[in-house]
Amino acid sequence: MSSIHHRRRCFSLKRTSDYAQQWLHERASSSSRRHQSLKRDASSTIDISQKNTGQRMAKKNYDLLFKLLLIGDSGVGKTCILFRFSDDSFNASFISTIGIDFKIKTIELDGRKIKLQIWDTAGQERFHTITTSYYRGATGIMLVYDVTQVRSFENINKWLRNIDDHASDDVVKMLIGNKCDMEDKRCITRTRGDALAREHGIPFLETSAKNNVNIEKAFFEMARLILKKTPVNSSEGPSGITPGPPQGNKQSNCMNCM
Repeated sequence: MSSIHHRRRCFSLKRTSDYAQQWLHERASSSSRRHQSLKRDASSTIDISQKNTGQRMAKKNYDLLFKLLLIGDSGVGKTCILFRFSDDSFNASFISTIGIDFKIKTIELDGRKIKLQIWDTAGQERFHTITTSYYRGATGIMLVYDVTQVRSFENINKWLRNIDDHASDDVVKMLIGNKCDMEDKRCITRTRGDALAREHGIPFLETSAKNNVNIEKAFFEMARLILKKTPVNSSEGPSGITPGPPQGNKQSNCMNCM
């Protein structure tokens, strides 16, 4: 009986040993498979990351980014100016801008591709708290008035004060007298517009979004003025340029409606 008991015990121990070896083998295999899976996941993550980085680099098909702002009273034609420049379209129906809107257009200037991010702001008083928050990052601001509306011209000084309070000191400004095609209803002469621009040392231009007069010229001139203040070897900052010196009170050039 003792011999039989001994053989049974040896067999039990051997079977336990076999089970233990099998369990260790399966655990090692499982660990190996999990390690390989993690390697594949890590490799896949790196590939996706590199792919996304490559896509982002490929999408940046411009040299500089300029943020422009259109400000002025409601109804002066800021939205019409924006759509004429970005989409070459004009809608005679007046639809007031709610808060703020923007368009993007890339232009070529002096051998460089410049991406213009153009923000169209609402002119109503109730939206001023929203729109003034966009002043700080702007590299260029167009102040627009309606040549047929005296009040919109008189309020330009108020808009200039808003720029002084909320925008960067070196922001480029331009005065725009819109709707110059409506000569029969004109209240503000070109001479008055030019005088106001000279007083504040900023360029002046009359435009017509309806007849597509000087619209492209206005944006190209604005981009050119900003580019002149951009160091040639500047590294791109949040707004796309490295700020240059303040504008100062330079004598403006009147670029009248043609």
